[in-house]
Amino acid sequence: MKLLRRLHLYLGVFFAPVLLFFVLSGWYQTQVPDRLKSAGDAETFLQKMRVIHTDQIYPGDVERTHPSSPRGFQALVYAMSAAMVLSTLIGVWLAFRSLRQTAPVWIALVLGIAVPIALLALGRKR
Repeated sequence: MKLLRRLHLYLGVFFAPVLLFFVLSGWYQTQVPDRLKSAGDAETFLQKMRVIHTDQIYPGDVERTHPSSPRGFQALVYAMSAAMVLSTLIGVWLAFRSLRQTAPVWIALVLGIAVPIALLALGRKR
């Protein structure tokens, strides 16, 4: 159990900056849905962050003539995604193992599934 806690801790700390970046840039995209025609059109800081989020490259002035390769950043995102799944599963497991009464953990888990589904269902046009 000590090894799992340590793994959970280090995965979370290592990937926290990238996860926060994706959460914040994803939030920005939901608030400002205007898309750029090309990565090279990004001028402001927020536009560049959007390009990193969607295209996995840092846009430069020569993007049209010398396109960047997203492979390195994509590899990081794949690793982050796998680590996030693993860390989340470890976190849920630790939550059940840490408390004698698991009812609050079950309630939180069920609500974490039900609330997003309910909000999506309520938002559907009929």
